[in-house]
Amino acid sequence: MLLRGILATAALLSFALLSAHLLSPATGTVDDVDSDSFSSFMFSVAPFSLGNPAAAAALTLYPPATPQESLTAADPFRYRHPIRAKSGDTLTGLLVGAGVGRSDAVAAADALREIFDPRRIRPGHEVSLMFERAVGDDSPGDFLGFTMAPDFAREVEVARTENGGFTAIEIEKALTRGPARAAGIIDNSLFVDGERAGVPIPVLLEMIRAFSWDVDFQRDILPGDAFEVMWQRTWDDAGQPVHEGFVLYAKLTLSGSPHAIYRFETANGDIGYFDQKGQGARKALLRTPIDGARLSSRFGKRTHPILGYTKVHKGVDFAAPPGTPIYAAGDGRIEKAGRNGAYGNYIRIRHHSDYSTAYAHLSRFAKIARVGSRVRQGQVIGYVGTTGRSTGPHLHYEILRAGVHTNPLSVKMPAGEKLAGKQLERFMAVRKDVDRTFAELVDGKAIATAD
Repeated sequence: MLLRGILATAALLSFALLSAHLLSPATGTVDDVDSDSFSSFMFSVAPFSLGNPAAAAALTLYPPATPQESLTAADPFRYRHPIRAKSGDTLTGLLVGAGVGRSDAVAAADALREIFDPRRIRPGHEVSLMFERAVGDDSPGDFLGFTMAPDFAREVEVARTENGGFTAIEIEKALTRGPARAAGIIDNSLFVDGERAGVPIPVLLEMIRAFSWDVDFQRDILPGDAFEVMWQRTWDDAGQPVHEGFVLYAKLTLSGSPHAIYRFETANGDIGYFDQKGQGARKALLRTPIDGARLSSRFGKRTHPILGYTKVHKGVDFAAPPGTPIYAAGDGRIEKAGRNGAYGNYIRIRHHSDYSTAYAHLSRFAKIARVGSRVRQGQVIGYVGTTGRSTGPHLHYEILRAGVHTNPLSVKMPAGEKLAGKQLERFMAVRKDVDRTFAELVDGKAIATAD
């Protein structure tokens, strides 16, 4: 009788799991825009349904808990046990570590695989386990299933079935998507003051990358400069932000001179940033093919730190922790990858036209870094090290034009795409919508400012 009662209860649990929202939403990463109706999509703030929250609200996942002191030893009760994944954890290992039998753990993980690959669980993911046990029982009890949120838009639930196995379902959440904005004055750095103004870190990083072809963030930004940014944000049905999306518009005012960029999708499906006249912000080469590094040595004559005499420094050095990723400065083909004397581990990439770039002192190479391989701008090709003639971990970066070394910080980069004709007309319409929307975002929910 007790077994039939447990199985009947589990069947009810399986049905209730289908309609309940249990976990707090998890934030995600920058997503892609729907190209068919870019302008209207960017600025739509109408909620879109991802499931049936009305039906979910009509159900209760578990009956109200009976006060434990009124239960007898024969009365089972249910409880949740949340666990959080750490580096190296597997779902099966997490379940077994929480007291689930190995066969049940394997079966539950297999059921989840139908809608979500358990191997994609990352550190920080929370898994909420449900058990049932008798009062006074010191064991975890009978495992009934678990819930987790793979991303901000959905939850997955695994529940025990009447035959003792497990089944998995997916619940999509009701979300609202629309633009959010922030603006402020730079007193310390764009990163510090932007975060203080409420700009999420992923949005700040995308903004910095979008300007990185034209702005030297170590030399060009001064106290008193200003910034504006508008990005795509997603809210849950309680009005709480659950996801920060891509940058729609950003502007830096440097020494009184404004530099604005707008996100735009071209006719061939490429998404990029363009200035007010439709000139692409992306250039053929990056000035700094590394994130978060400090400029430690400039191009030109200097006293060599190891040799001790004056020697022309044919590139620029960026100090960074060992293992920091190094990016290909532009599209091209790898001409050399290997040891190269005082350069240590070295890569040289041949780009279109007459440009080449070189990267030295790497600790190791990425898998793509093989002679003859084609690489795309921004693709990781290696990692910071201190191989060769080096006093500490850093990237030595060179740009060669027609075989002649050129200062990466001052060379005029090959221009990016320039919009024209109907493409330009469509861009100007998008730009007008962006400017109007940014100006209208004045309510406290959508705007943050720093003075």
